[in-house]
Amino acid sequence: MRLRALTAAALAVALLGGCAWSVDPVERLGPQVAQRARIHEPSSAEPAYSRWGLTAPLSPAPHPPDRPPGTRTAGSGLPPVVDRVRTRDKVVFLTYDDGAEKDPRFVDMVRELRLPVSLFLTDSVVGPGYAHFARLRSAGATVQNHTLDHPALRGLPYAGQRAEICGQQDKLRSRFGIRPRLFRPPYGTYDTTTLRAAADCGVSAVVLWSASMEPTGTLTYADGEHHLRPGDIVSLPSNDPTGTTLRKRTERLLRKAQGRGLTVGRLEDYL
Repeated sequence: MRLRALTAAALAVALLGGCAWSVDPVERLGPQVAQRARIHEPSSAEPAYSRWGLTAPLSPAPHPPDRPPGTRTAGSGLPPVVDRVRTRDKVVFLTYDDGAEKDPRFVDMVRELRLPVSLFLTDSVVGPGYAHFARLRSAGATVQNHTLDHPALRGLPYAGQRAEICGQQDKLRSRFGIRPRLFRPPYGTYDTTTLRAAADCGVSAVVLWSASMEPTGTLTYADGEHHLRPGDIVSLPSNDPTGTTLRKRTERLLRKAQGRGLTVGRLEDYL
């Protein structure tokens, strides 16, 4: 009994001191206890792409062209109208309309995935939520013009169209200190008067889209092949309260892009 007591005491001292042992301290507890202990050890940080529903990281975007690809012009002195970019680079462009949905986790997504997204904002839709879009700008997004009040512009007189476009230019300058170069007409409708007003407000390109990720989560195409192609400009309109969130639609869109061997480019580098 005395020998057993001494052996137990020596074992306890060795376990506490650790100097006489060369194996992992957890292993000293025995294989079964060690296995249970390791189940609860903290794992390494989850990769950003995995947190956002992707099975692999996004490929880096290629270096932008020194000279942007050519775009069709609407007439002398008028800005070009662009629905997709003429490029062989394996990139698509993510554009977000209106500014109704203000999910803080979307800011995290843009930051962690380094998404160069373009935000076409409408003042009456954003309302008091400009701080959210300031955070998105800090995360790498760019801010562009989508009018003050989101009217269908085609057919309206010049003064009314100019007030909508220039008025939002002024709002965005007061909020962010910039006057956007790009403009998206609400509903994608415009006429020559729209282009004249946009030019007079300092717009260098009118941006439409070649594909749209609808609130239902369905990706629709304006024409051509029904899959994403290099140079596609994808519109993600504000979320319908009953639809799929902007974040989830973005995850779905990124998976589709990866499936086509594409990544996300910065639209402003190509226009």
